[in-house]
Amino acid sequence: MTKPNIALIGLGLIGSSLGHAIKKHGLAQHVSGYARSRKTRETALDIGFVDVVYESAAAAAQGADIIFFNVPMGAFYSLAAEIMPVLKPGAIITDVGSVKASVIEDISPILRSDVYLVPGHPIAGTEQSGPTSGFAELFVGRWCVLTPTPETNLRAVETVAKLWRDIGSDVEFMDADHHDMVLAITSHIPHLIAYNIVGTASDLEADTRSDVIKFSASGFRDFTRIAASDPVMWRDIFLRNKRAVLEMLSRFNEDLTALQRAIRHDDGDTLQSMFSRTRDIRKSIIDAGQDMAEPNFGRHNKTDEH
Repeated sequence: MTKPNIALIGLGLIGSSLGHAIKKHGLAQHVSGYARSRKTRETALDIGFVDVVYESAAAAAQGADIIFFNVPMGAFYSLAAEIMPVLKPGAIITDVGSVKASVIEDISPILRSDVYLVPGHPIAGTEQSGPTSGFAELFVGRWCVLTPTPETNLRAVETVAKLWRDIGSDVEFMDADHHDMVLAITSHIPHLIAYNIVGTASDLEADTRSDVIKFSASGFRDFTRIAASDPVMWRDIFLRNKRAVLEMLSRFNEDLTALQRAIRHDDGDTLQSMFSRTRDIRKSIIDAGQDMAEPNFGRHNKTDEH
């Protein structure tokens, strides 16, 4: 089978890591790229994870068999509208966004009948950004969730699934709404909490704030790492997954109120019961192979999945 031509729309952490992985495993005949910034385009070309870069998404997508959207989700509709007229028949649009229902809602109405949409989400990343932050191993052993609709072309779905497997990911299929609810609690709410805690620290009096930074324990350091993630990307995630995030946030607030009550009334039994139950969840995550005893999942690069 002829190797596909692949277009990477967005050349930051995920786009550059995809480029590195595709090049490493020889999975494409040709890799084109697009980024708004001239500096990003030049850097990507110098590094070599793309063969050519363009100043427009349409130019990068023309002639491509598979087009990856690796940009903040607020840009998906306009990018899809831009590239749709030039796509070859049979082309596949896929993405790496952390919210899936909105991708289907944004792109399906303008999707040509001979172009296919396979929404995807690799659950991997770091707090770094930009074309120099990518590396081929980012997706190895990590889940990539695909959320095709019942109407999605099965051959297109298998093409995208095979590409992710060849990169080293484990592929899971899921309903888009279910994906968004799961990610709301496993990723989006933790990020919201991290942004809020670090924001609270930044609002403290100067002398207190300096001591918070000086004596940061591992918990606060981890929060600052998460809160250093791309602000534009996370702005779009919260706006695009509003319903699920607000539902999970409501549940979180209820549980937090129960903990406040236990502390206020010296209810040690309730606190210990909660802490024991959450400790068991941590063990389950390790047993499921989603973390390990080694720091940073055994990698040299710090991971911040989204």
